[in-house]
Amino acid sequence: MYYWDKVEEALKYIEKKTSVRPEAAVILGSGLGSAAESIEDPQIIPYHDIPYWPRSTAPGHAGRLVLGRLGGKTVAAMQGRVHYYEGYNMQEVTFPMRVLACLGVKALVATNASGGVNLDFRPGTIAAITDHINFMGINPLAGVNNDKWGVRFPDMTEAYDKKFIETLERAAREENIELKKGVYIAFSGPSFETPAEVRMARIMGADMVGMSTVPEVLVANHMGVRVLGISCAANYAAGITQEKLTHTEVLEVMERCGGGLSRLVERFLAEAEL
Repeated sequence: MYYWDKVEEALKYIEKKTSVRPEAAVILGSGLGSAAESIEDPQIIPYHDIPYWPRSTAPGHAGRLVLGRLGGKTVAAMQGRVHYYEGYNMQEVTFPMRVLACLGVKALVATNASGGVNLDFRPGTIAAITDHINFMGINPLAGVNNDKWGVRFPDMTEAYDKKFIETLERAAREENIELKKGVYIAFSGPSFETPAEVRMARIMGADMVGMSTVPEVLVANHMGVRVLGISCAANYAAGITQEKLTHTEVLEVMERCGGGLSRLVERFLAEAEL
């Protein structure tokens, strides 16, 4: 079975299970799944029920698709994503984004947990992603191109929508939430970066480092979906302090960030023109 046939089968299953036709997709990263609790009239589909949909195995990722209304918009929220380091290939990692784009979403709000490379990005900092550096060593658009989905060589000059960022900045002011802006660099993981890699990332212009988001953003752009990226720095990246890094620490900080980030996403959706 071809990849796009699998996407079509998953799409048909979701269409049968719910009448919700989302305007926006929201990816809730590590420890941020509780943000889905704000969704009104939620309809929940476990990932394992959807044909070919990859299962989340990383801690802090519930593995559920929640459809409903948030900020006055119809949304499909992913409570957890899958990562390349879990053993999935890039087509599998981005399968949910393909399905949601085919379902009709026009916007993607992608959230994640990151490590602060920029010294100003202390733990708990929320930042709009203005651009990214793909240091994962692979691109999900490699392989046969489906011309119905997008062009062979998609432009990435504005991978993160500038108008969306402006709307997010306004939403942050209204919610009295400090918001920074910066460049996100993605490594493949699952090991945290070495101090030398973090120094390299800083020289390259990165402010935050993580192990996700870039694949979904590339595919969203390929399919004409506008993107807003929001990252929460869960810790300083390796070598900046003497502390050893743990995923437990990441989840603890993200739990504290969750309330503010949820308010910010809801306010953004209420004010954004999708």
